[in-house]
Amino acid sequence: MTLVGSVRRIVAVWMPLTTMVVIAHAEDVNDYPTSARVEYVFGCLKANGETRQAIEQCSCSVDVVASLVPYARYVTAETVLSMSQVRGNLGEQFRTSEQAASALNELRRAQAEAEVRCF
Repeated sequence: MTLVGSVRRIVAVWMPLTTMVVIAHAEDVNDYPTSARVEYVFGCLKANGETRQAIEQCSCSVDVVASLVPYARYVTAETVLSMSQVRGNLGEQFRTSEQAASALNELRRAQAEAEVRCF
């Protein structure tokens, strides 16, 4: 067998494997539903001005957050943010819980990383 034939066989086996890895990684990064991404970008636009540049930066930001925080964990952090604003015992549980603080800290770290990368 010639060198060219060997290289062709290696490439023929390697390309599908590489493609599968890339697709699997893309699915992991893209596990956020479109509605969650849109809500994030809308909130980001309100906080950063509704300009074309802000659209680009906020779109980048949600992609970074999605790459760092699994969607289920993002939902937990968003729930903590929402419920911690409730007055009384129910809100207090979300403000003082170790699990709630952990989820919220993870989201805030991802948002800080997004700030560095995108803004």
